[in-house]
Amino acid sequence: MVPSRSLSSLLALPALAFLSLSASASPHPRTASSTATLKLAVRINSYGIQNIAVADRARIQAQQAGGSSSINVTNNMMLYTADIGVGSPPTYYTVLIDTGNANIWIGAKKPYEKTATSQDTGNTFSIAYGDGSSVSGEEYTDTVTLNSDLVISNQSIGVASQTSVVEGINGFLGLGPVDLTRGTVSNTGEVAPVMENLYMQGTIGSEVLGVFFAPASSDDSSGELTFGDYDASKITGDISYVPITSTSPASTFWGIDQSISYGDTPILNQKAGIVDTGCTLILLATDAFEKYQSATGGTLDEATSLLKISSDQYEKLSSLYFTIGELTYELTPNAQIWPRSLNTVVHGDANSIYLVVADIGNPSGSGLDFVNGYYFLERFYSVYDTTNSQVGFATTEWTYAITN
Repeated sequence: MVPSRSLSSLLALPALAFLSLSASASPHPRTASSTATLKLAVRINSYGIQNIAVADRARIQAQQAGGSSSINVTNNMMLYTADIGVGSPPTYYTVLIDTGNANIWIGAKKPYEKTATSQDTGNTFSIAYGDGSSVSGEEYTDTVTLNSDLVISNQSIGVASQTSVVEGINGFLGLGPVDLTRGTVSNTGEVAPVMENLYMQGTIGSEVLGVFFAPASSDDSSGELTFGDYDASKITGDISYVPITSTSPASTFWGIDQSISYGDTPILNQKAGIVDTGCTLILLATDAFEKYQSATGGTLDEATSLLKISSDQYEKLSSLYFTIGELTYELTPNAQIWPRSLNTVVHGDANSIYLVVADIGNPSGSGLDFVNGYYFLERFYSVYDTTNSQVGFATTEWTYAITN
């Protein structure tokens, strides 16, 4: 079997703190079952964060409207970044990791350095974002180096001439389905993304991406992306898979069908939605959100646009249950609250309790009725399997942890 490849991440909690770590090789010779790791940096973005709920909602509404990769760059709360090399010899760029788009582009805040492997395709690229901003420029092919074991030849890559991004970010590394590249590059139907090229060039044995996050407020706030397989050491049960939904527009993304209950009370019948690392919160269709708000007793906080509850209400909070395929996944009361140590980052009161479930802004039936964002994914391991058109989940050591 071709060995899987991993990207692991460490979280720096202060706002915009950036931890840059070089790629580390295993001290032991690599075998067919070993992995190679490249450390990511994870930052909490306070620049441009006027309101995290509004930012997440703008991102998803743009996706509902059919945007090819609708990501609100300046308003992402949790920023997972990697330093990747482009060219030979490589120049390194800090790029944001996101499963909600599939393009790779660089050139923001740091110019593209051409080498012998750089080839101008003569085409242009353009991507519109959820906040009305955009990025555009020339499309090249070049060698992309994630680490010494993850080197991609002739990868299509955008070189930005116009863009606006978070300070310290030079571009994007998209890990979403190939359909998301349609219409982004001139004279081109679809652009082969990184995962597809890793597979086609024999670097990984299957187009499978495993994603692990630990809670931002935990003592070991780390994460890991595994290419070509999932990391069995990160899960406490089996991976359970469901097919990609057939309902549009969720089917364009990593979309699944699920139903949700608050305690014993159903709040969303089986509908289509997406799993998205680029979305911080858990978003629900308006009618489902209103049922959740009523059940929890939460009131909308003006400063954060998050639901706010009292200590007494928190003590009475029930679990949320996500039924995906044949299994039900429990999101505990503690997993439903914003990390209290980060309250002030979202302009909240340090001593208050806020919920991480928010309104998507549309009633159910839109074809994208929920988003299982970061605060769902930090409690469950997720697997994105292009080869078999499916998404999988498993419990981890953090599923029932009390960290917030």
